[in-house]
Amino acid sequence: MGSSGRLQVRLGLIAVASPLEVGAEWAPELLRAAGTALASAQGVHLVTGGVVDRAAAAREAGVVFRREAVDAVVAVAASWFEDYLVADALEEWHVPAILWAVPGMETGSLCGQQQAAFLLSQLGWPCRLVFAPVRSAVALTELLPYARAAALWQRLRRARIGLIGHRVLGMTETAADELSLRRQLGPRVIHLDVSELAAEAGKVPEEDACRVWEKARAEVGSVRCHEQDGIESCRMFLALQELVQRLELSALAVGCYPHLMGKVCVAASMLGEQGVPVACEGDVNGAVAMLVLALLSGEPVHNTDMLDPLPEENAIVFSHCGSGAFSLASDRQEIVLAPVRLMRRGVCCLFPARPGEVTLVNLVAGTGGYLFGVLHGEALSTQMVFPGNPLKVRFGSPYERIVEWVVQQGLGHHWMAAYGDHRAELRFLARLCGCRLVEIC
Repeated sequence: MGSSGRLQVRLGLIAVASPLEVGAEWAPELLRAAGTALASAQGVHLVTGGVVDRAAAAREAGVVFRREAVDAVVAVAASWFEDYLVADALEEWHVPAILWAVPGMETGSLCGQQQAAFLLSQLGWPCRLVFAPVRSAVALTELLPYARAAALWQRLRRARIGLIGHRVLGMTETAADELSLRRQLGPRVIHLDVSELAAEAGKVPEEDACRVWEKARAEVGSVRCHEQDGIESCRMFLALQELVQRLELSALAVGCYPHLMGKVCVAASMLGEQGVPVACEGDVNGAVAMLVLALLSGEPVHNTDMLDPLPEENAIVFSHCGSGAFSLASDRQEIVLAPVRLMRRGVCCLFPARPGEVTLVNLVAGTGGYLFGVLHGEALSTQMVFPGNPLKVRFGSPYERIVEWVVQQGLGHHWMAAYGDHRAELRFLARLCGCRLVEIC
């Protein structure tokens, strides 16, 4: 349930060799050195399968990897080796492979990995080849983003996205293609009627909702809403929290517009802090994008619309009505709990977003399957230029080009934003799951 912090990667590791070849005798030491390097990386749990120099050893390693449920297998080559060794290990546990070749003129490490890559590619098996010394920082730089993408794919294939209500009428871009979503990215959609949420909210004791509301009030700068609206918002939070736990949901999409506007916004803020992304307007695709970014960044994610360019700063303002997690604010003392725009009722969470490097994702389902749109830029300090959670981003390209590119690529207006640069992992994820990914050049 939920993203539960930064993505953890379970990596299987073997050293492959053929006994006759130069370098084979170094396989145990190479295995230890590679293991030390990988285990030092943040968020990596290493499972060692030993030296694989015959078919039986490959199968034994595969059994270990299956038992430990690794996300990917790293095979570091001490020498040339028979191509079936890696394939045999993977037959026991179907996960992506990272083929690590190390320099050595006579060892044939690179040759062995090239032929293993050929075999796996012809079999349709996802793999990546890395060529670097085992103690080189370059190796981890090349290897870890693919490993994280593999781990992310495994998490997505077990994810359950709750859809409460339905998508907004006239917002076709938010329509999920459930079969393509399941086949490519993995998540299953769990449909819930709004009446189920209302029934769950009706079970929440008044004192529990009041206790949550008092805690929320203490964490923000000011409150400009009715007390009872705040308590009802917290009742919704506790109801959604119960549904998430009972149904083992990883993320939510709520059909909030227009009838639930102001009723679930603060609940989305609080769930986001707990690692459960909530997308507005019944956007299942947006919820999946938020889950992806939450897992990669280890923190809550902005749910935004692309709103308006600021020509004088070559920036674009992104925002939604005010469902952002408190930790996304530039200053918690600037957070205001106030009625939602347009409807002027209920409670939402208003604040300018904090500055920093950001990656934005737009995920849509088209006639050719799922498409990732990815942008990368710098979030700048901003004022409350929109009654929500304004995020002002400057990109490396002129804003006019960004706006034109979105239309040319057939992307939608919902953009999910996470702090940090996650482009490498997103590229590998798209490759692994067979989705298109577009970036502005």
